[in-house]
Amino acid sequence: MAPVFLAETTRPMAVVPLSVEQYHSMRETGILTEDEPVELIDGLLVYKDRGGAMPVSPLHSFVTHRMASLAPALEEQGCHLRLENPITLPPSHEPEPDGAVVQGRPEDYLKRHPGPADVVCAIEVADSSLRADRTIKQGIYAAAGIGQFILVNLVEGRIEFYEEPNIAERCYRLVRVLHRGDTISLHLPGGKLLGVPVADWLPEVPGANETA
Repeated sequence: MAPVFLAETTRPMAVVPLSVEQYHSMRETGILTEDEPVELIDGLLVYKDRGGAMPVSPLHSFVTHRMASLAPALEEQGCHLRLENPITLPPSHEPEPDGAVVQGRPEDYLKRHPGPADVVCAIEVADSSLRADRTIKQGIYAAAGIGQFILVNLVEGRIEFYEEPNIAERCYRLVRVLHRGDTISLHLPGGKLLGVPVADWLPEVPGANETA
């Protein structure tokens, strides 16, 4: 009878993470189609909250739409707004935040996605994705040195504004919790500030506070 090597047959399979370059190659060669609803997180292909297993809520769609109103003011300050598009954070991340304030013009990124030095602020709109956005995504953006991260917390009806990234510890040193009536102060290149009323992104929802 041939020997049976249980140690070999029961050993768990190793998972080899993808690099950003390998991920791009999969896109370019058609292994992943352009409309495949995944993003690269920690070297792994992860379904995006929108377009993946979970449907997008009407409020989530509303907030993303309202973000677009920032575009003219940002362009006046030498920046632009990208909605639901990739940002490349080597070596193993390419998330697609709901919004990103990026330096320069869209034409500056015809051959590459914005990188850590280009992104002024990353924005995530969170309902079903709240826990992952507050922990995993926040850590990724902090580790990349992105100066500001805005979490639009639809579950608790507030905005969490993260600043001063601690790259080594993958977190932000300063967190402000903002409510309706407060203003988000976006820090733009050149020491400029752009104020965004929280109420613009967190409107009162009719019937939200009514009890049965």
